[in-house]
Amino acid sequence: MKGTTLPTETVFVLETSPIKFGLGATDELGHDARRLGMTRALIVTDRHLMALGLPTCVRALLDEEGIKAEIFDGVHVEPTDRSVEEAARFASGEGFDGFVAVGGGSTIDTAKAVNVLTSYPAPLRDYINKPIGGGVAVPGPLKPLIAVPTTAGTGSETTAVAVVHLTELRVKAGISHRLLRPSLGVVDPLNSLTAPPEVTAAAGADILTHALESYTTRRYDARPKHHPAERPTYIGANPISDLWSEKAIEYVGRYLRRAVLNGQDLEARWHLALAATYAGIGFGNAGVHIPHACAYPIAVQVERYVPPGYTTEEPLVPHGVSVIVTAPAAFRFTYPASPERHLRAAELLGVRTRDLSLADGAEALPRALVTLMREVAIPNGLEALGYTEADIPALIEGTLKQPRLLVGAPRSVSAAELERILREAMRYW
Repeated sequence: MKGTTLPTETVFVLETSPIKFGLGATDELGHDARRLGMTRALIVTDRHLMALGLPTCVRALLDEEGIKAEIFDGVHVEPTDRSVEEAARFASGEGFDGFVAVGGGSTIDTAKAVNVLTSYPAPLRDYINKPIGGGVAVPGPLKPLIAVPTTAGTGSETTAVAVVHLTELRVKAGISHRLLRPSLGVVDPLNSLTAPPEVTAAAGADILTHALESYTTRRYDARPKHHPAERPTYIGANPISDLWSEKAIEYVGRYLRRAVLNGQDLEARWHLALAATYAGIGFGNAGVHIPHACAYPIAVQVERYVPPGYTTEEPLVPHGVSVIVTAPAAFRFTYPASPERHLRAAELLGVRTRDLSLADGAEALPRALVTLMREVAIPNGLEALGYTEADIPALIEGTLKQPRLLVGAPRSVSAAELERILREAMRYW
């Protein structure tokens, strides 16, 4: 009723990119680009995929529809401010009227940022979320962007966020705005068949953590009321996001082990690609919380760990690994806020919870996660990534720089609680 002000939110919003899903969906890319008005496109990708030939095939598909295209293959795995700015310089002044991102979340996030920086030129830090950046809103509509994911993980083809590592500050932060969402996500499970087992496992861990965090995040109606213009992208758990998240959890529990064991298992690849999209829709609206907030400093402060299966010689913690290594400890901490949701998540992962006591129920989801981590060869906690307890203060400091994510935690979390979570996450078995 007009004139009535309620203290908490009563409205939730569901926004996502249009999705084209299926085996061979990539073949229709030229038609889709032309439909979106592209005449001169920039294909954004990385050198590994370039060597495999997929970006060249995409350029041929565009050419068949009369769309001229160039390829930028300098995407950095886990993009940095420097790599994003390099991509933006490449794209500037070339008259591109659309973008096609071919790759994983790093590639899609890079393309999102380049779209902003070339459409409304400004320093990257201006667009980065506060308190790290200026938090400047995207000023207006962006050019068409088609996202073609090649890993089943980030769900970036549906989301309104681009995450960047700010190298001098040694912190990860994001640009978050509804206009960042791709114009179309083309999800073709065939494009994930070449992903190595380690990449498949990390990407699947990312799906799972997205879904679990959005399912357990603070509900939308337990948050302060927002003016429509100021309502955040991450609005909290809600009845629609819950549906997407539940199905994503179920599919990861059922199919990730199979895809890691046999990368040519097309049924498993198909379901994981669908799960990634489901989780992207879920967390892209509901949001994430503690594991993702911890993941950012875990990723940027790493000094020695080089992941197997990735084409890099630099120290690197893949995003899916950085989020799941604290997840068992984090969900043990959040369990009292909503035992029923944590138990339901454990059930979706195949755990029988019917006869568990309240105390035993607290371990159901952490145990399910640790079991899955062991079976798909995810590193055994922070120690396996080269961290020691001496690093905990710096990790806490980096985590506390992510208030946009921590506000979604279903329990209030301070430095003391984060220390407990990080200590438990040092080693699980």
